[in-house]
Amino acid sequence: MGTYFHPGCICCRSCSFPLTEHEISMSGNYPYHRSYFKELTHPKCEVCHQFIPTNRAGLAVHRCSRFWSQKYCLSHELDKTAYCCSCRRLESWNARYISLGDGRSLCLECLESAVMDTGDCQLLYHSIRDYYEGMNMRIDQQIPMFLVERQVLNEAIVEEKHGNRRLPENRGVCLSEVQRITSIVKRPKIEGHRLVGMRTQRQKLIRNSEVIAILVLFGFPRLLTGSILAHELMHSWLRLKGYRNIKREVEEGICEVLSYMWLESEVMSGLRSRPSSSTASSSSSSSSSSHYSSSSKKGGNSSTEKKLGEFFMYQIVNSPSKIYGDGFRAANVAVNKYGLRRTLDHIHMTGSFPI
Repeated sequence: MGTYFHPGCICCRSCSFPLTEHEISMSGNYPYHRSYFKELTHPKCEVCHQFIPTNRAGLAVHRCSRFWSQKYCLSHELDKTAYCCSCRRLESWNARYISLGDGRSLCLECLESAVMDTGDCQLLYHSIRDYYEGMNMRIDQQIPMFLVERQVLNEAIVEEKHGNRRLPENRGVCLSEVQRITSIVKRPKIEGHRLVGMRTQRQKLIRNSEVIAILVLFGFPRLLTGSILAHELMHSWLRLKGYRNIKREVEEGICEVLSYMWLESEVMSGLRSRPSSSTASSSSSSSSSSHYSSSSKKGGNSSTEKKLGEFFMYQIVNSPSKIYGDGFRAANVAVNKYGLRRTLDHIHMTGSFPI
C-alpha cells in the first residue's frame, strides 16, 4: 500500500523474530511466520493432535460431533479408534480409555460416576421408583433389577419373545419370560486400562406376574444407567397396568418420554437457574415437582455429570430411529398438548397417541 520497511523491521507476533517477504503470513493486521500462522489458524485433530489434512482445494476436511464439537480426521472413523460407549467421544491418543472387556470402552469422565454392580445400583433404582410414585404412577410389585454383562443381556433379549425388536446396541430389557441369568455382584477393579476381579452370580428368574426382572448393562455412568432404568420401568408399568396391543413406536416413545423427564429432573436439580425446557417434563403433573435426587457417592451433581445428562437428553431428542426417535417426538407432542395422564389414558383405550 505504498509503505516501505527496512529488512528486519517486521517481526512475527508469536516469536518476535524478524520476517522476510517469503515467509510472512498475515492474520488481521498482525504478521506471523507461516509455521506459527498454521499453528494459529489450521484446525488440529482432537484424537491424534496432528494438523487435519487438507484436500486438493487446500481445505481441512474433518468430522465434528454436533454436541461435543470434537474435531477429528476422517481417517479415525476407519482406523478402529475406540469411542466411549456412553458419551460417544473418540479416544484421544494421550488419554487412554478403560476397556470394559466386552468390546466397549469408557472415557475417564464417564468412569467417574459409572455403576458397576447390582448392589451399587440399588439406591438409584429405588430413587427412580420413588420418582414414578411422585407422579402417581406407583409400581406396587417389587421387580428385581440386575446389572449384567453385554453377552448376558443380548442372550436374555434373544430369549425374550420380543427380542428381535430391540435396538442393535442393547442397553436394557424388561423381562417377562422365565430365564436363567448371570448378574454382577462384585464391582471390578481397574488395572491399567482394563477391569479385573469382577464376580458374577448365576440365578433363575421365577415368573409370578407380567414382569419378572429388569436387566441393565453394567458400566454406564449414573445418569445413563438411570435413564435406561426409567425407560424399562415404564415398560413394566404399562404391562402391570394392563396396557395391551400398543403399537411399538407408541410404547417405546412414551418410555423415552419418561426417561427424558427423569434425566431433566436430575440435570435441573443441580442448577440454580436455567431456562425452562418446553420438552416433555413441562406437562408432568404438579406432584412431580418433588423430584427425588439420586446422586450417588460418585459423580453427584458435578458440572461434568450435568453435561453428560444434557448429552443423554440430546440423544433422546435427536435419535434418528423411527421407533425410538420418532416415537419419542410423537409422544412428546401428545404429552405437551394433553398432559401425561390424559395421554396414558388415551393409549390405554386406543393403543395410539391422541392427535
